[in-house]
Amino acid sequence: MSEQPLPGHDERSLRRPRGTAFLLAQVGAHAAARFAERISELGVIPADVGLLRMIATQPGRSQQSVAEEMGVVPSRIVALVDNVERKGLVERRRNPQDRRNYELHLTAEGSRVMTQMRRVGSAHEADICAALDDNQRAQLAGLLEAIAVQQGLTPGIHPGYQQPLR
Repeated sequence: MSEQPLPGHDERSLRRPRGTAFLLAQVGAHAAARFAERISELGVIPADVGLLRMIATQPGRSQQSVAEEMGVVPSRIVALVDNVERKGLVERRRNPQDRRNYELHLTAEGSRVMTQMRRVGSAHEADICAALDDNQRAQLAGLLEAIAVQQGLTPGIHPGYQQPLR
């Protein structure tokens, strides 16, 4: 005996969840995977990009200030900075006023990667949002921002940073 679909729903539509949270997760996972694929050509991963962006917008900031802004333990930032430093994208400089702290700066290669990242990021957004016109994109961005605020997410900080290192 086979189950009959609900009236107004065929079998295929029952297998496709349509809830907003599901769609956000589906599009978000797809967008994140595509972004990671695109930036891999630059030799970086998504976690690198967020850290590089933070350093580029405020050169000389300390690892501790980055940890505080991201809402993660300082040891997590040490591992992230170690990674981008090994790639030659960031350098630590002793803070002349407090030799216990390091200032973070992009290297010339880090600046070059950031320039390329802006191009890749723009192309990524255009591709992901290709089904929307400019007004729809603005409306979607506003709606998603309202959800992010209501959920207590820190603006500009991906919650993935708070996940354990793999």
